[in-house]
Formats: sequence, structure tokens, C-alpha cells
Amino acid sequence: MTDRKQNRRYKESARSNVRKKKKEPNGFISTIKFLFITGCACALAGVASLQLYLSSLPPIENLDGFKPNIVTKFYSADGEIIKTFTAYTFEKVNFDDIPEDFIHALIATEDKNFYKHKGYDLTGLARSTIQNILAGHVVQGASTITQQLARVLFLSNERTFDRKLKELFIAARIEKTISKNQILEMYANNVYLGSGAYGVEGAAQIYFDKHLKELDLAELALIAGLPQAPSVYSPFNNMELAVKRRNQVLNRMYKMRYITKEQFEAAKEEKVNLTQRPQFYTTNKAPYFCDYVLKELEKLGFDETEISQGGYKVITTLDYKMQKAANEAIPRVMRNWGLTGAKQQAALFAFSPIDGRILAYSGGKDYVQSQYDRVSQAVRPPGSAFKAIVYAAAMEHGVDPNDLIEDTPVKIGDWAPKNAGNKYRGKIPVYTALMISSNVAAVRMIQEVGIRSVIQTARVLGIETPLEYDYTIALGSNGVKLFEFTRAFGAFANGGYIVQPYAVERVETSRGKVVYRAPKTKISHQLSLKTAAQMTAMMKTVITNGTGRAANIGVPAAGKTGTTDDNRDAYFVGYTPNIVTGVWVGNDENGTTRGNIYGGTAPAIIWHDVMKVGVQPYGKLDFNYPEVKLMPFSLSTGIIKTEEDEEKEVKENENQETVDPSMQVDPTKNVPAMTPSDVVKNFRFRNNNNSNQTTAPQQNEVKAPTPIPMAVPETLR
Repeated sequence: MTDRKQNRRYKESARSNVRKKKKEPNGFISTIKFLFITGCACALAGVASLQLYLSSLPPIENLDGFKPNIVTKFYSADGEIIKTFTAYTFEKVNFDDIPEDFIHALIATEDKNFYKHKGYDLTGLARSTIQNILAGHVVQGASTITQQLARVLFLSNERTFDRKLKELFIAARIEKTISKNQILEMYANNVYLGSGAYGVEGAAQIYFDKHLKELDLAELALIAGLPQAPSVYSPFNNMELAVKRRNQVLNRMYKMRYITKEQFEAAKEEKVNLTQRPQFYTTNKAPYFCDYVLKELEKLGFDETEISQGGYKVITTLDYKMQKAANEAIPRVMRNWGLTGAKQQAALFAFSPIDGRILAYSGGKDYVQSQYDRVSQAVRPPGSAFKAIVYAAAMEHGVDPNDLIEDTPVKIGDWAPKNAGNKYRGKIPVYTALMISSNVAAVRMIQEVGIRSVIQTARVLGIETPLEYDYTIALGSNGVKLFEFTRAFGAFANGGYIVQPYAVERVETSRGKVVYRAPKTKISHQLSLKTAAQMTAMMKTVITNGTGRAANIGVPAAGKTGTTDDNRDAYFVGYTPNIVTGVWVGNDENGTTRGNIYGGTAPAIIWHDVMKVGVQPYGKLDFNYPEVKLMPFSLSTGIIKTEEDEEKEVKENENQETVDPSMQVDPTKNVPAMTPSDVVKNFRFRNNNNSNQTTAPQQNEVKAPTPIPMAVPETLR
């Protein structure tokens, strides 16, 4: 009996221990479980309530006849409308006339459950929200085709929770008003598809110069892939991305069994044949610039659909008078020099070195022929124009414009650079070497200051393209972007300060509310004021007496010419206190440019014609820099040749430039060439201590200008 009682007590004790263990879970875990269950219940209740509310919304009256008010416009700084997104809309197409392949491509890409939902997909919304949270950024959208139509017809593209809710409500009402096929028809006729195309018929004509019904599977897939990011996937802007996106659409169509494997493989390999003359470009007054504006707006958080359909007023920095001069000068000068081929192109970029406003922007001579932007995308060698960077590095190291340098043959390893026409002038001042664009002097200069110093100077001035650690960069052998290279010259114009160019001043809604205003531009001091003054004094002589005389506009200005081997590329980059402008002329395929084009010819003439207009508001404003005295100098009457050159005539090569004949005298004698060691020994010998120096004729004297207020903001002086 005692054993039974004892066993009973043991069992009761064991049960009690089990109950205690069950009753002692972690308090924190219990709280989390409770909150999770409660949250799920609230979410389900919220979803159910939202679903019930959306189901109760009334239909929209007169939706069939609704026309969206698309009035987004780009304005220049002086009030000219330079682009409107309403210029090109095409005739409406009925649902029955829309190719089935396009409908399938659109559904496969934008909304695979289109025929199953009621205008919204709450499950898809929840799924995409979770994926975006996990990724830390937007990786998946959740708008149905009906929601996108609601946005196009009734809403702006502002990214707010309030707009998203309105989008859901309107989508639900649209679904109650018209059929699924009518929704697709309205969407296909109103969606923005890039490059000025509204609706699928517009896209068919703009991209392929065909009617929609004439497009094949591959072409329809390309258009169906555009709504997500019209500017990014436009074949005019980036063919590689356009083809990649098209193939993604085809792949989705194949996975959803809309097309066979054979159709998929064939369409994927098809070459894109774009129209040669897109119709909409005729009313875009600054097409390359407007493309740049779109990219800048996208960086600011706007997308292209939002821009084109948001009814915005976008005020830009463009000086339309200057842009118009560029639009006229580039094709005119190119024709005059016989540069009429499609591959023979020109580009121009102008901005304010004080506040960074972009004033003129042309990425090519004809936007209809080519939409490739040669200002911000093309990487082309600047030739002798890069010597400005070399000499700037030298000025930063204490070299003076009046120091002497040898303009005599030099050899580094197997490389023996030569001057144009094989002409050498002996011992000359540094400023004269830059004025006449001596190749050998520039090479001796980079030997003096070091390759690393020159590259570092290029970097701080904003040149980001790769530069080889090689002496040949002194002659501009490395490619640069015209945008970056022109920006670098801004430091010479603005006391050593670099500013970041920008294109958008402000963005207003259709009701006048300012949703963006440009902040104060980024500015940094990268060169000493002394260097900026010295470089400006030296490069003034390039325009008045040197290789850039065709750019002389009759006001204080400085600049540098550049020409590469076989005349493949020609540059002129110059500036006044208020405007910096760079011009490139060359061949897209890196071939020889016909007509013996140098930096001092077509590029300098284009620069002259555009800057003549640009500087009108400023009169003859000069740089307010410390006085830089350039000692009068006469070029040597001798011409130095190597033995090899005496045996045969050597063709002009490597950065050929033309020099004022008045600065040269016919050769009468030969002078032995100096070795590099002789150059180093004599480099710092001053003009006023040199008994071999003669005084230049009166017309060849270069005098420093009388200082007037400097083009540097007072807060930065």
C-alpha cells in the first residue's frame, strides 16, 4: 500500500514538473508570437476591408471619350520652348487592329495576371513589397496594366503612398467601367514609349517607319519592353540595352507559351532595323541637350514616363540664342569643309565656369542621322589641346611662362616625336612653345614635371577617363570626353575653381508648384590663382598670334587647338571670363577626316560663330587676374633638322597645327640639335638673362591686358 502511495506521489510529481516546463516558455518569444499573430490578423482584416471598399467603388463616367492632358514642356533659360512632349501623337488603333503578339508581349512583360484580377493585384503588391524591402531598393514593381492606365489618364507620377492608393481606387473603378480589351486598347494608345512616341502606332512609326500591323514579332517585343524605362531601352539611345530588353520580353512570352521555341530563337537573333529619319525630331530645338536633361531628371528621381506625362514645366539652363547659333554653325561649317559623310561628325559643349549652367550642347551635326551623344559618351584623343594640362602642371611646379625651353628634336626610347613640318626653332619661351603648339617642347615639359604630375593635374580638373602612364599623353594620345575636357578648362577661366555643369534649374507642376530647384552648384579650388592667370595669358596668344587665330572674336579670350595623327580628330577649347566652350570635329570610325582638318580650322570657326553670340551680353569683359608679363620675343631664324630629315622630306604628322606666318622666318641655317641633358641644364634660363634673345617686331609683341573685375564669385576670392 505504501509502495502504491509512493508511486502515485512520483507520478504526480512528474506531471507537475511537465506542467511547469510547459508553463515556463521564453516571455520574449511569446510576445513576438502574439504580435505576429495580431499583425497578421490586422493585415488580413485590412486587406479584406480594402478589397470590400474597392469593390464598392462606382464606375467612371464618359471614360471612353477621355483624353489625357499631356503638356510637359522644356524651356530654355531665356523662355524658349525647346521641347514639348505633346508634339507627336498618332491616330488611335482599335483593339482588333492591335497584333495579338503585341498583346501577349505586353501581358507577359507588364501584367501576367491581367485577365484574372480586378484591376489590382494585392498578392503581387505584397510579394513585391517584401522583395523590395529585402533587397533594400526597388527590384520589382507591382502596378497592373490597369493601374498604369489610371496613372497615365488621371494621376501624376510622384512616388508617394497617397498616389499609390489613388491609383488602386481609380484602377478598380476603371475595371467596373470598361472591359479588359478596352483597357488594353486605351493603354496601348496612350502609354509613353520613348523618343516622343505616345501609343503603339506612334512607336511603330518613329522607330521603324511602319504601321503597327506591319511589325513582326521581334519589333513588337521591342516596343512592348519600353514602358518600364522608355529612355533607357530606346534603341536610339542604347541599342545593346534595347536588344537585351527585347529578348527578355521574348523569353517571357516563350515561358508563358505564347510563342514556340522556334519563334523565340528566330526573333531573338533578328537584327533591329531602325528608321533613318524619325519624324518627331523636327520640332525638338535642342535634341541632344534635351536627352541630357532627361538623364539629369532621372538622376534627380523622376522617371521618363513621369516627366513626359506629368504635365511639368522644366526650366533649363540653356541659352537658346547660343544653342541656335550652334545648330546653324555646325552643319554650315561642316558642309563648307566638305565633311558631309554620316561618319564625319562634330560636337559642341558650352557652360558657365562661374555657376556651372550648361549654355549650349550639341552631340552631333545631325540628330536625325545619329542620336549618339559625342559630348558625354564619345572618348576621343584631344591631340595638342591636352598640352594645356601639361603646362598647367608645370605652372603649378613653379615654371614661368617666360622660362626658356628647347624646341629641338628629342628622343625617348624608340619614340621620337616631331613638330609639324619638321620645323624646330631652338631656344624659345614656354608661352611661345604653347602658342605655336610645339610637340617636342611639350614632351620636354612632361619630362621636367613628370608623368604622374600631369595625370594628377588632369584628375583634379575632372578628367576621369583612363590615362596611360606614358610620355605620349603630352601630345594628347589618350582619349577624353568632350564634357570632361571642356569642364577642365573652366579652372583656367575661373581662378582655378572647378564647377560641376548642370542642366535643370527647376521643375514646376501644371499648377505652378515648384517640386525641384537646383541647389548651389558644387565647386572646388584645384589650381592656384597664379596658374590660372599664367595659363590664360599664354593661351590668349594662341588666339591672337598662334594656331587658333580663326577663333578670334574680338574680345579677351583664351584657348587651345588640338589635332591628332592623320587628322582623325580636331579640337578647339576656349573660354572668356563667363563662358567655356569646347568643339570636336572628327570621324566616328576613327578614320582620317578629309580636307586637312586641324584644330585651328573647322573647330575654331564653329567656336568663333557660337561664342560671338554667347558673349554679347558681357561686352568686352576681361579676366581680372594678377598681371602676367610676357616678354617680347622673336622666333629664331634657324630651322633645325635631323640628318634623316635632310635626306628626305617628312610629311606633316603628330598634332599638326598652323602658325601665323608673321611669326616665322624662312630658314637660313642649320643648328645642331640639343640632347635631353642640355635641355634640363638650360630649362630655367630666363629671357632677360639670355644674350642670344632678340626683340620681336612691334606687331608680334604680346602685352598683358589691363585688369578689370575677375570672374570669380566674391565669396570664393
